[in-house]
Amino acid sequence: MAQDDAVIGCAGVLLIGTRGTAGPGEVLVRIRGGSEAFLAWSAEPLPKGATVLVIDSRGNRQVDVMEWSDPLDASAGTTGDAG
Repeated sequence: MAQDDAVIGCAGVLLIGTRGTAGPGEVLVRIRGGSEAFLAWSAEPLPKGATVLVIDSRGNRQVDVMEWSDPLDASAGTTGDAG
């Protein structure tokens, strides 16, 4: 099956934690106006509930992911030095 380029760069949440090279987990990704589940592979084990970024598509509804924290979420709670 061909690579799914639309999913690359999307953020998602792990429904089932990954086991690194020992096996995949499952990620729920918001894409194409809805949510879709994919098998998720990562270099290191990641826990259930982790926010991840899809970095590659393996085809057959399988993706490579890495742990992700949205930099915009981190700055939303700060007020800065606005005088």
